[in-house]
Amino acid sequence: MPEFLELLPPPEALKRLMDHLQPQPRLEEVDTIQALGRVTYDGVNAPHALPSFARSTVDGFSVRAEDTYGATEALPAYLRVAGEVPMGKVAGFALPKNQCALIHTGGMLPDGANAVVMVEYTQQVQVDEVEILRAVALGENVLKAGEDVAEGQEVIPGGIRLRPAEIGGLMALGLTRVRVSQQPRVGIISSGDEVVPPEQEIKPGQVRDVNAYTLSALTQDLGGVPVRYGIIPDRVKPMRIMAEKALQECDVVVITAGSSASTRDLTAEVINALGTPGVLVHGVEVRPGKPTILAVCNGKPVIGLPGNPVSALVIASIVVTKVLEALLGVRRFTPAPSVQARLTLNLPSQAGREDWIPVRLVSGPEGYQAEPVFGKSNLIFTLVRANGFIRIPADATGLHAGQQVEVLLS
Repeated sequence: MPEFLELLPPPEALKRLMDHLQPQPRLEEVDTIQALGRVTYDGVNAPHALPSFARSTVDGFSVRAEDTYGATEALPAYLRVAGEVPMGKVAGFALPKNQCALIHTGGMLPDGANAVVMVEYTQQVQVDEVEILRAVALGENVLKAGEDVAEGQEVIPGGIRLRPAEIGGLMALGLTRVRVSQQPRVGIISSGDEVVPPEQEIKPGQVRDVNAYTLSALTQDLGGVPVRYGIIPDRVKPMRIMAEKALQECDVVVITAGSSASTRDLTAEVINALGTPGVLVHGVEVRPGKPTILAVCNGKPVIGLPGNPVSALVIASIVVTKVLEALLGVRRFTPAPSVQARLTLNLPSQAGREDWIPVRLVSGPEGYQAEPVFGKSNLIFTLVRANGFIRIPADATGLHAGQQVEVLLS
């Protein structure tokens, strides 16, 4: 295996991978209350109109709007009180001309009413009579039946990640179960003779496994189910056995370490043995993360990540994110949260290579400043100290101090 088959720009590398995938989301039905962050499998239609009846948005008196026309504090309109609308029930009476009914926020308008006068613009002069001190327009202070959604209307398209608002909307329609895409299972394999579990006391020359846990957290955040397969020694046979098991049991396989260009590079060899077409990309023109492997084996994506924690997490944030969105059937892509900030230092970059630089945001009188957080790609606390990243595109030779930059929040 040559050191790198071909160094590709990140967009081209990702496209080559995605072009070989034909993801088919799988259906699952879950309780709506448990569906936060899940992706809708197909569209959701309203079983009834919402609101299902005309209701008041204020405390006051339901009226026929035309009975209030011309009313002012100097020349009020006088209406007889026909009764009070009970909360949660039908009024039980119609509203004739020149009459009104006491109503509370959320109450159902009686037949004949088409507007509500806020209680602040009324004055009760007798038990059964009120002054109307301000005219109201037709439909004022009223939610009309179907004003939010109509019966049969598609209220949530397929491929949408459910937020708190969607959960509330489903509940308002009485939809306590929702059809969503099954969460893809992501098999995570760590490799390296020097890598030990986090709970183990380390000896000289050993390091604790970081990548399995950062990648598990990222997978959960993206809507997948992480499956950790432990730490495999840097030898072909045990790595291949575990990779075959992960490929059989999961929808995506991620292998960390072993993807650097060295004599100990076993990952590409193992991945090519898993199925066709095998390795598609071996090397991406990006820092950190150049020795990345992207493959498809028997229809499933397999990703070889660098062992350095910063490199692994940066590349996973780019690649695993897109893969899981495809497997979930995400159709509406939410822009990554970002803020504008002024760079505090000059940042040189090599033309033709995309650089991702962790930065710390500092709030000042003129807005945010972005301070680069320098550190080698095997130092995880470089990312802990940062709030996000700035991306230096491949066609730039750097950024200068004072320049306005977009910080992608992490």
